[in-house]
Amino acid sequence: MSNGALINMIMASRLTNGMSRQRVVPAIFERVHRSRRTPIVAIVFTTALAMLLASLGDLGELAGTTTTLLLFVFITVNVAVLVLRRDTVGHSHFVAPSIVPTLAVVIIVFLLIRRADDNPEYFLYAGALVLLGILLWPVNRLLTGRRTTIEPERLES
Repeated sequence: MSNGALINMIMASRLTNGMSRQRVVPAIFERVHRSRRTPIVAIVFTTALAMLLASLGDLGELAGTTTTLLLFVFITVNVAVLVLRRDTVGHSHFVAPSIVPTLAVVIIVFLLIRRADDNPEYFLYAGALVLLGILLWPVNRLLTGRRTTIEPERLES
C-alpha cells in the first residue's frame, strides 16, 4: 500500500508541475529544486493534500475513491482515443484497433457498476472532490488570469 501511495504522490506532483507549465494551475507549482530539478513546491503541496485526505477518514475509503476516480479517467482516455482518431496528422503514428478502447470502456463501465453496488459512498466522495475542483477553477482563473497561449520554450524545459 505504501508503494502505491508513493507512486501516486510522485505522479501527482509531476502532473501538478506539468499543469502549471501549461498554465492550468498557478505558476508557483512550476518551481523546481535548483540542483535536483524536482518540482519541490508541487511535491510539498501534493504531500500536504494527501496527508489531509488521509486524516479525514479511513485509508480504505480514500483508496476506493482514488480507484473510482481513476476508472473515470480511464474511460475519458479511451473515449478520447476513439474521438481523436478522426483527426488527420501529417506523420505516421500508431493507431490502436477500435475494438481495444471500445472494449476497455465496456469493461470499465462494468467495474464501475459493480463498485456502485458494493460501495456507493466512493462515488459520493469522488463527486465531492470533482466538485471541489470545479469550484476552485474560477479561483485559479482569477489568480492566473486568462492565458490562452503557451510559449514553446515553456513546454520543452
